[in-house]
Amino acid sequence: MDINELRGVHTLILIAVFIGIIWWAFSANRKKANDEAANLPFADDEVEKRTLEQEKTEKKQ
Repeated sequence: MDINELRGVHTLILIAVFIGIIWWAFSANRKKANDEAANLPFADDEVEKRTLEQEKTEKKQ
């Protein structure tokens, strides 16, 4: 086995790993986690609103 065959095998292994990661990332079992991750940028707005409401409540007391 020379270096070129080793490089070819290495490339095939990396392609298989890449396809496996893509399959895992887009599988039906990951849908809920992907949806939650997609909504993370909007979660800050809700936290900010709650923080402002808490500050207003504390000022009234």
